[in-house]
Amino acid sequence: MDGKPDETHLGAEGESVLDVALNNAIQLQHNCGGVCGCSTCHVYVESGMDDLPEITDKEEDYIDRAVNPRINSRLACQCVVQGGQDLVITIPKQDFLGH
Repeated sequence: MDGKPDETHLGAEGESVLDVALNNAIQLQHNCGGVCGCSTCHVYVESGMDDLPEITDKEEDYIDRAVNPRINSRLACQCVVQGGQDLVITIPKQDFLGH
């Protein structure tokens, strides 16, 4: 979509998608520091949603504030690896000032 090739990275159980991104030098905004206090780490979960923790009301409120939220939107800081299922994540354009 943005001309960048797909990448594959391993995440340990208990690690968030945000952690995996940052540990692999992937640019992903996270203005609140990954504590579910903003919407800047908004991502799309293309597959593997069943292997993530259930979305909380707080996370859902922040996703509503994100740019172009979709049914498969999550906050990367809240997507914690729980099992062995592969997750496919798309990071939307990050050319905005977060809130």
